[in-house]
Amino acid sequence: MRNSLYLTTLGILIISCGSQQKSIKSKSTAGSTTPKPVAAIKKPEIKEDEGEYYKVNIADITKNDNTISYGSIVSANPAGFKVVKTYFPSVGQNFRQRYVILHYTVLDDEKSISTLTQQAVSAHYLVNTLPDKEIYQLVDENKRSYHAGISFWRKDQQLNDTSIGIEIVNLGYKVDSTGYRVFTPYPEDQIKKVAALVKDLVTRYNIPPTNVLAHSDIAPTRKQDPGPLFPWKRLYDEYQIGMWYDETAKQTFLNQILTTNDITLQYSNPEFVSRVQQQLVQFGYALTVTGIWDKATKQTIEAFQFHFRPTNYNGIMDAETLAILQALIQKYPQK
Repeated sequence: MRNSLYLTTLGILIISCGSQQKSIKSKSTAGSTTPKPVAAIKKPEIKEDEGEYYKVNIADITKNDNTISYGSIVSANPAGFKVVKTYFPSVGQNFRQRYVILHYTVLDDEKSISTLTQQAVSAHYLVNTLPDKEIYQLVDENKRSYHAGISFWRKDQQLNDTSIGIEIVNLGYKVDSTGYRVFTPYPEDQIKKVAALVKDLVTRYNIPPTNVLAHSDIAPTRKQDPGPLFPWKRLYDEYQIGMWYDETAKQTFLNQILTTNDITLQYSNPEFVSRVQQQLVQFGYALTVTGIWDKATKQTIEAFQFHFRPTNYNGIMDAETLAILQALIQKYPQK
């Protein structure tokens, strides 16, 4: 019942975890100041010198991520008995944290903090727009935060259960007079914060490149965040974070596509459309193979372009987009 209430409330909140409205007007983040303290319900004091912790990750990725542990150890306290750790820990365990999902908030710093701490929507971390050294932690990494909603990637669903959510303060997009979406750029200081945070998470939890994703990747028919201006290639090149295609492989596939004229001659052919849809599914997206360029397929192509072809995100499967998709499937096959 409690989870149902959370999910119901989640859908009506004005943040990236609810659909962005096209009437949102972009505001400059230049000159941002420290957010005002948020009036909140009285919280218990954090006592950092108490409890039991493992500070070092000694996971062995060659053994299916089996690990001794990282972080806090929560134990039972049965009345009249004592829980001992004589035989702790068992090797038969692994991390709950298997994904990192990136979002934008569609709100300024102050409203982002208020919404993510006082409503039934949350994230583990919030990255502000300020040129400081702070990243806000909102939820314990060992607990679920409510950031992903209905979600799917490859064989996994409901990714709140297995992910760490990072919200990035960003105003999203506004629509210009021609109906074109104009997205808000990310400040340099903010990009560096996000990169350092994600690098730490993927290192500690042995998270594979295929599991560092955009909200739009795991919910392409509902979400656009963090949008085409998020620098995925830069994170890949400079921090070895996430996925990117090999240029040589992409060019090889592009030459094959252009030589056979698949796009030009077969674009409306149901067999060709089905093959493209199957490739999107093969890569990881949740999509029904219908043989037509339906709305869900166009939204999925758009989400793919946001991530891997941000210079053109029109939702149309052209030759270059298809070549990138095939290069990624070759580089990151499902296991």
